[in-house]
Amino acid sequence: MKKLLLSSIIVIVGITFIGRLSYLQIFSFSPNQVLEDTAIKAIYDYPERGYIYDRNGELLVANQPAYDVMVIPREVKALDTLEFCSLLGIRKTQFVDQLKKARVYSPRLPSVLVPQLSKEDYARLQEKMRKYEGFYIQKRSLRFYATNSGANVLGYISEVNESDIKRNPYYKQGELTGRTGIEKQYEDVLRGIKGVKFIQKDRFNRVIGPYKEGSLDTLPEQGKEIHVTIDKVLQEYGEKLMHGKRGGIVAIEPGTGEILTLISGPTYDPALLVGRERSKNYSKLHYDTISKPTWDRALLAQPSPGSPFKTLNALIALQEKVIKPETTIRCYNGFYVGNKKRGCHCGGGLRNMNSGIYKSCNAYFAGTFRKIYDKYPTTDEGMDVWEKHMKSFGMGDFLGYDLPTGRKGRIPNKEYYDRVYGDNRWASSYIISNAIGQGEVAATPIQLANMTAAIANRGYYYTPHIIKTISGEPITNPKFTNPNYTTIDKENFDPIVKGMANVYKIGTAKWLRIPGIEIAGKTGTVENYTKIDGIRTQLTDHSVFVAFAPVENPKIAIAVYIEHGYYGARYAGHMASLLIEKYIKGKITRTDLERRMLEKTLEAEYAKPYSGEEFKINEYVW
Repeated sequence: MKKLLLSSIIVIVGITFIGRLSYLQIFSFSPNQVLEDTAIKAIYDYPERGYIYDRNGELLVANQPAYDVMVIPREVKALDTLEFCSLLGIRKTQFVDQLKKARVYSPRLPSVLVPQLSKEDYARLQEKMRKYEGFYIQKRSLRFYATNSGANVLGYISEVNESDIKRNPYYKQGELTGRTGIEKQYEDVLRGIKGVKFIQKDRFNRVIGPYKEGSLDTLPEQGKEIHVTIDKVLQEYGEKLMHGKRGGIVAIEPGTGEILTLISGPTYDPALLVGRERSKNYSKLHYDTISKPTWDRALLAQPSPGSPFKTLNALIALQEKVIKPETTIRCYNGFYVGNKKRGCHCGGGLRNMNSGIYKSCNAYFAGTFRKIYDKYPTTDEGMDVWEKHMKSFGMGDFLGYDLPTGRKGRIPNKEYYDRVYGDNRWASSYIISNAIGQGEVAATPIQLANMTAAIANRGYYYTPHIIKTISGEPITNPKFTNPNYTTIDKENFDPIVKGMANVYKIGTAKWLRIPGIEIAGKTGTVENYTKIDGIRTQLTDHSVFVAFAPVENPKIAIAVYIEHGYYGARYAGHMASLLIEKYIKGKITRTDLERRMLEKTLEAEYAKPYSGEEFKINEYVW
C-alpha cells in the first residue's frame, strides 16, 4: 500500500511538472520572454520604409542601403581599439562613450555603435569583423530623395531617443523614426513591420542554431507606399522662385482641399539630413536664427493678413445686411479715427463694394467694419458675431490638416478687448485696424490659402490635407472628404468674386494678367513694425497676395507671403501669377517676368539691421 501511494505521488508530481512546462512553453509563451533569456539572441531584420510619390506618380522619396555597426557589450572581448577605431573612422573617445551608453542601455542587447556606414566603408570593414567579438554589421535602409525640394513638407527621419522608446516600446535603441513632416505624420504607415530571428547559444556563447527551429521567426513587412497631394513640378518651381526670399507659399485645390504645394523659404536640400553628417548639418540649419531654414513659414508664420482680409469683412457685412454691393462710402484719401487720419492709396472718391475691393480702399472697409458693430446694442455682441463668421473660414484656429506642426493665427475676441479697455468701454473705432487686416488679427499662409479656397467654392472648404492614397487606396476619411460650410450664404459671394476678378482686370494687379486665364485675386501690403531702442519703428512692408483660378470651376487657390517684399503685387503677386500659369498651362509664356523673379532677391533687404525683429511682434506679442 505504501509503495502504491509513493508511486502515485511520484507520477502525479511528474505529470504536474510536465504539464506546467508544456503550458509555459506552448500556451503561456511570448516572444518577449525569449528576449529575457540570455541564451537566446534576437536579430532584427528591418524593412524598407514605404516610398513616397507625388499626386502624379512622380517619385519623391525612396531608400538607399546603409549599414550600422552593432555591439553586444557582454560579448565584447579584448581588441586593438585604435585599429578598430581607424577602420570605423571614429575617435577612441567616441568609441568609449558609445560603448558606455550601450552598457547602460543593456549589456546583453544589441546597440548601435556606429550608424549609417557607406557602402565603401562596409566593404572595407566586413572582411575584418570576425576579429572583433561582440560586434556585427546590420543592414538597414536610409532615405533617398528624388528631389531637392520639399524638405519642410517631406520631413526627415532620425534615431529614436530614450523618450521615444518609453513612449512606444515597439522601438529599440538605434532604430529610426519620422521626426517632421510626412515622415512623422505617417510614421506608422511608412515604417513597415520589422522581422526577427531568434538564435540559440550554448553555455560557451556559441551559436547552436535557430531557436525552436525558427518557429517564432518573422519576416519583415515593407512600409506602405503612399501618394501625396503635392505636385512635384510646382513645388520645385515655387522653391526656385523663392530663392533669395523669405516667406511661405501654399496652393490648394479648392474642390478637394488637396495641398498642391507647401513652400517655405529659405529651405534646404532634404538629402542634407541623411547619413552620418545628419546631426552636424541639422545643427547648422537649426541654429541659423537669421534665415531660419528649418522653421516652416507656410504653417508657422503669423503675419497680419493685410488687405486680403478685407474680403472676409465684406462678406460678413453682406451677411449681416448692413450694406449692399451698391452701398457707397466716400474716401478722403483715408479715414479718420477721432482726430487721427489713417491713409489710403486708392485715390479717393466714392467707393462701392466692387471698386472698394479692386482699388483696395481702406476707407470703404473701415466704414463697412463699423456698420457691422453698429448693428448691435453692445460691442461685445457685435464682436461675438464677427468672431463666429471669421472662424467659420478656419481663421484663428488650427485647420485640422494632416501635418504635425502649425499655429492658430489670431482672431481676437471680446474677452481680450475687455481685458485691455474694460467691459463695454470700447468701440469699433478702437479696433478699426482689423477692418483692413492689420491690428490684432494674424493668419498663417495656409489659413489664407484655405480662406481663398472657401471664396472660390462660394461658401465652403475641404480641410486641407497632404495624403492622397495609401497602398493605392484613396483616402475616405470624412474629415477630408466632407465639406466645411461657412456662415455666409452662397449668393453673397458673387459680388466679392467680381471685385476680386476686377483686381486683375482694372485694379491693383492689372499688369499681372495671364493670357487665357481668368483670375480672381487680392493684393496685400502689410505694415511691418518693431521696437528699436523703445521706439516703434516701421520696417519694409511685407508683400501678400491671394488668388484663385479660373474664376469659374477653380483648380487652384493660392496664398503667397513674402517678408519685406514691399507692396502686394510687387513680389507676392508676380510669384502667384507665375505659379498659377505653371499649374494650369504647364508652361510659362511670360518669360521676362519669370526671369526677373528667378533672379531678383531680397537679400539686401534682409541684411539691414533689425530685419528679423518683426517676429517678436508677429509671433509673441498678443
